[in-house]
Amino acid sequence: MTELVKGLSGEEALPTGEPVNISRRKLLLASAGATAGALVIGFGLPLGAARAQGPGAMAPGTRVPAFLEIRPDNMVRFLSPFVEGGQGIFTAMAQIVGEELDADPASFIVENAPAGDDYGVMEGGGRYTGGSQSVRSSYDTMRRLGALARQMLLQAASASLGVPIGQLTTKPGAVVHTASGRTMAYGSLAAKALDLPVPDPASVKLKDPSEFRWIGKPVERIDVYEKSVGKAIFAIDCSVDGMLHAAVQHAPRLGLTVGTIRNEAQLLAMKGVHSVHVLPGAVAVVAERWWNAKRAAEAAQVDWKEPGPDSKVRYMPADFSTAEFAEKLATAPGDGVDAEKEGDIAGAFESAGKVVSATYYSQYVRHAQLEPPSALARFNQDGSLDVWLPNQAPEMFRADISARTGLEPEKINIHSPLLGGFFGRHFLYEFANPYPQAIELAKEVGRPIKLIWSREEEFLRDPVRPMAIVRFRGALDADGMPVALEAVSACEGPTEALWGHQDGKVDESAVEGLTGKSYAFPNKRIAQLYVQNPAMIGYWRSVGNSMNDFLYETFLDELADEGGQDPYELRLHLLKENARLTTLLKSVVELSGGWKRGPFTAVDGTKRARGIAMASPFGSHTAAIAEVSIEHGEVKVHDLWQSIDPGKIVNPAIIEAQINSAVALGLSEVLLEDAAYEKGMPLARNYDMYPILPPHRMPRVHVRIVESGEKMGGIGEPGLPAVPPAVANAVSQLTGRRIRAMPLSQFKFSS
Repeated sequence: MTELVKGLSGEEALPTGEPVNISRRKLLLASAGATAGALVIGFGLPLGAARAQGPGAMAPGTRVPAFLEIRPDNMVRFLSPFVEGGQGIFTAMAQIVGEELDADPASFIVENAPAGDDYGVMEGGGRYTGGSQSVRSSYDTMRRLGALARQMLLQAASASLGVPIGQLTTKPGAVVHTASGRTMAYGSLAAKALDLPVPDPASVKLKDPSEFRWIGKPVERIDVYEKSVGKAIFAIDCSVDGMLHAAVQHAPRLGLTVGTIRNEAQLLAMKGVHSVHVLPGAVAVVAERWWNAKRAAEAAQVDWKEPGPDSKVRYMPADFSTAEFAEKLATAPGDGVDAEKEGDIAGAFESAGKVVSATYYSQYVRHAQLEPPSALARFNQDGSLDVWLPNQAPEMFRADISARTGLEPEKINIHSPLLGGFFGRHFLYEFANPYPQAIELAKEVGRPIKLIWSREEEFLRDPVRPMAIVRFRGALDADGMPVALEAVSACEGPTEALWGHQDGKVDESAVEGLTGKSYAFPNKRIAQLYVQNPAMIGYWRSVGNSMNDFLYETFLDELADEGGQDPYELRLHLLKENARLTTLLKSVVELSGGWKRGPFTAVDGTKRARGIAMASPFGSHTAAIAEVSIEHGEVKVHDLWQSIDPGKIVNPAIIEAQINSAVALGLSEVLLEDAAYEKGMPLARNYDMYPILPPHRMPRVHVRIVESGEKMGGIGEPGLPAVPPAVANAVSQLTGRRIRAMPLSQFKFSS
């Protein structure tokens, strides 16, 4: 039976130029009755005359028909250039575009856009979802897109009504003729409007912020309903006609290759098994059902071979352990390459009243997102390739798949379902993503392949956040005030791990959080000492800030204690010339009811203390205070107060939700998470040995937004980095034991 996508006729075309005949291209969903929008993930909008035109010389973000479809019922379908993974980007995009379009965000159906030049709307072109960049890098462009669409609707109404466009205005979802009061719903104008030439972007006037109806307001999330009732479609939910399932067993250490499969005949005889395949560093089993494939893959008895001398794969040696590597980092020779340097460091230390030296440690951590990695690949009769995969950069993945397959990019359709968590996991990591395996298996088998990595295989191939050791020195004057700070980080950054290290160059992703601080040290030096990791390295939520703000802000407290200073007052002193951060710091203290370091006895009789920390990641600034106690030898965080200054905002409710999310991950990192290795293999292959923050350890979170009006900063990641040091500083004060490493679960404390 031929089924057509709701809202499209059989004659209308998609950007590929092929008819929308769902008998060929149907995407079956795990939940029956899912919305029509989900059925066309990544296929783009219908092609009319205007839609079929190439972008030509038009600036990205101005070809309105590439983004918008206004339906007869006044619903607005919008293809978001940025991927939704729980951070609320669909709602933010609907607010921004809807504000200038004059359409209620609640009327939007938002989906991830396909790969294509039209969607490179970030400053400087291109796009990726990460670095808390989405809204702040496209804010003006998305506003202009909405304004252009509104202007096109006004032009269509002017022609339909036979009145000058100057006599027309809009109200949400409709064009209004001011003189007569006549209205025309957007849905009745859309077919004509969106087939008009796009006006000159310079010809539209954007709203004054004082006129905003939705921007800056706590608009409800537009994706909550579908997620709540199970209609939201993630990569793991996708399926197509005729597909087979696959599972893999990876080599226990990266770099090993398949020697022999001793029991291949036995595997082929197992229930539901279709075939057994050898892949780079893995054995795959294809079956009619995934569970059959998984059981057979786990049962494979494989003789693994060491890599040859020409192998280009990052090799995990059999004797690698994180404990020994931490010691290697701590004792690595050299002074590093300067990332920041001001004043006379040598002179400041020579004349110091007191010098404080300490070595601080941060651990490997996993992404550990709840949705395991998956990919679905299908070769089509017309020579094209469809790939469904979770990703943060569609064009990057399309280019990689083109290089792997030899197909032209135009022949590759990247479908980007919702992500079951971001955390930096869904970038292009060699040997850490399942899509190359799915494509290879689909080619070998001749049928679509859906590959899911089990949790154990994910933990084996997940790229970890770097481990870092920072050697600190601080110089205090006779009054105990810091006059110099030196930090040398022995670390490999995720950017150089992916793209290659350059001698004499600093990887900014390795030192951010050590650099970019606003404290007024008259003399300072921040440097990176490059030490390559055997483990695969990847980006993690808030990247270098996630570890370096812990390292920096806890050492700052140590300097305060060594100099007899209160850590809050010391921060105020170091920020006395920075009005914005002074306001922010005072804000979080006010939010917490006043600075009370402790130790003190709470109403319930528990002995508690508070810690404070700041961070300035991704264009935003945060300050956090944590209140802790010790319960049964473990740290208990009762309350976490955080103030954030992102400059300008779009949705305060999303900001508050993202702060809560970031607090949860920051607490998980500082209290529990540790991706340890012994004998070249991870000790944890599932959550039983790699605990993440359980609900009962989540504290009360209190959020204040300080909207300074400065340039817009990020939201998704800035709420994390100040959390670990605030907790560690509170624990140090409560126990009298200086905390210089994460996670705190490695320590035992007296209640």
